[in-house]
Amino acid sequence: MRGLTAILFGMLALARPGATVLALVYLFGAFAFMDGLFALVAAIKLARLGGRWWPMLLVGVVGVGVGVVSFANPKVTAVVWIYYIALWALMTGIFEVIAAIQLRKVIEGEWMLAVSGVLSIVFAFLIGTRPGVGLLSLTWVIGAYAIVLGALMIGLGVRIRGEHRRLGSS
Repeated sequence: MRGLTAILFGMLALARPGATVLALVYLFGAFAFMDGLFALVAAIKLARLGGRWWPMLLVGVVGVGVGVVSFANPKVTAVVWIYYIALWALMTGIFEVIAAIQLRKVIEGEWMLAVSGVLSIVFAFLIGTRPGVGLLSLTWVIGAYAIVLGALMIGLGVRIRGEHRRLGSS
């Protein structure tokens, strides 16, 4: 679900590059909020399996928090929107790398989560260090980032589901 949400967000961002900043703030807020909710669900599932759940819990809390702030103060968010996205991507990336390190003890294919975490960290530094980039350019970067992130999340989900089925049948 996280992957599908990311791909949907990326496609919408690419399809409407001339959208207003306010609309983009709401779109990003919805994406961050939904991604956070799905990460919270993943944390609960990890806790039930006895795995390290706290990195995914933090990803979820950050995502939901950024989503709520985006809706509560859209005008303020528009001014500091780039920094919100950079902080969210940085924290998500760090915790996804931590989660991938923990997953490598359980399954093969955890590299997809690690790659998405590294991409999130790189993305955070790119937009955080160049906030003056035109909004149109940033929209394209955000859209492409979300689609790649979504594809990696879907790949990881398919891999985890396959491992779950394999282990369940043995």
